[in-house]
Parts: sequence; C-alpha cells; structure tokens
Amino acid sequence: MGNIVGAIVLGVIAIICFVFSYLQFNEKGFLFNNAYIYASKQERKNMDKKPHYKQSGIVFLLIGIIFLINTINIILQTVWLVYLVIGVVIVAIVYAIVSSVMIEKRKK
Repeated sequence: MGNIVGAIVLGVIAIICFVFSYLQFNEKGFLFNNAYIYASKQERKNMDKKPHYKQSGIVFLLIGIIFLINTINIILQTVWLVYLVIGVVIVAIVYAIVSSVMIEKRKK
C-alpha cells in the first residue's frame, strides 16, 4: 500500500514539473530562474528573458524525468533505475551550471 501511495505522489510531482516545463518553454507564467528572481525591478524590465525561460524549461523537464523514473522504479521495484536517476541528476546539474555561464557570456 505504501508503494502505491509513494508512486502516486511522485507521479503527481512529475506531472507538475512537466506542466511547469511546458509553461516555461512557452514563456508563460512566473519565470523560475535565479537570475530573474534576484534582479532588481529595473533589471527585470531590461532583461532578455527568453534564454532564462528556456533554461528553466529544460531544468524542469529534467526534474520531471527524475520523478517519473523514480515512480517507475517504485512500481517495478528495480535497482538499475537508480543509476539512471543519478545520471539524469548529474546531467541536470551540469546543464544548469554550463547554461548559466553561457547566458552570462552572451550578455556581455
């Protein structure tokens, strides 16, 4: 019973992440990006938000994939999917860092 509830919760979180990803790719809704959140009101007005929306969309997509794989892992009770999750987490972290540096370089 606990596995079913856990799988449902993780599945719902995955769906929420995919919805956020979709909204970010379509440049709708709040921009979930540190560069935007920590910017002053004046900087927000002048900021090119497109690369930040794209970055946030990709990161939310990767987070959704992580939760989806964990959901499948709970249902199938396999061990090897954990390694896949670790790989996706590493890709997400590296992408977030590299894309942030690239966005900053393009601004200058």
